[in-house]
Amino acid sequence: MFPPSFSEVTYLTFIKGKVHVFFFKVILTNIIIFLCSSPIGNTVSNLIMIIPPIFGAIQSVRDGLEKRYIASYLALTVVGMGSWCFHMTLKYEMQLLDELPMIYSCCIFVYCMFECFKMKNSVNYHLLFILVLFSLIVTTVYLKVKEPIFHQVMYGMLVFTLVLRSIYIVTWVYPWLRGLGYTSLGIFLMGFLLWNIDNIFCDSLRNFRKKVPPIIGVATQFHAWWHILTGLGSYLHILFSLYTRTLYLKYRPKVKFLFGIWPVILFEPLRKH
Repeated sequence: MFPPSFSEVTYLTFIKGKVHVFFFKVILTNIIIFLCSSPIGNTVSNLIMIIPPIFGAIQSVRDGLEKRYIASYLALTVVGMGSWCFHMTLKYEMQLLDELPMIYSCCIFVYCMFECFKMKNSVNYHLLFILVLFSLIVTTVYLKVKEPIFHQVMYGMLVFTLVLRSIYIVTWVYPWLRGLGYTSLGIFLMGFLLWNIDNIFCDSLRNFRKKVPPIIGVATQFHAWWHILTGLGSYLHILFSLYTRTLYLKYRPKVKFLFGIWPVILFEPLRKH
């Protein structure tokens, strides 16, 4: 058999390249479909509620911050891990591990916001009792009725309380914190809105995604966007609460951006003269 001519080699190389490009496009499309599918997207999107808060909790321990803020970061991590487990297994027990920590974490956020202007390491036992009792009542009722609307209403009440308290702080106490306060609230409420849209129009959105390319369908994965936005909004809310608290304690907090994109709070005690 004679060796192929230059033109034949060029032709074979061209065909081989076309095959490689074809298979690359197929593999890339499959990856996009895999990542954009509801179970995978809803699972992976929880990383924003797991990794950053863990680093926030570690930094809070190193900085010697009050335990309530360490608890805030860890509570957000628990929500993310519970949501990850639920969307990975779709089991009812894991759903409870997803939804009930949402109530508990918001109760911690409420406690932090209403204790921003108290003495360092002070404990408000009356408020703690009320929030613990609220959590127990919500848990007991939800386990009996198993009605998602009840959970959403209770969660919405806590969020509404946080909104009112945040508005009070940026309006009457620290007006220069409006940027951080309103950004955290805006992102969180946008996620909350998308979550409810997804709950109401779930079937319609699913049918729509079947008719459009996967890369477009990802934009309508509102439940995944809910995870991302509520994770970012909750994280920013912790920063807002922590900034308010350390400012009251006469520290000098500053918001810095790691790698120019991710916000963290750094502070140092006021120097004594």
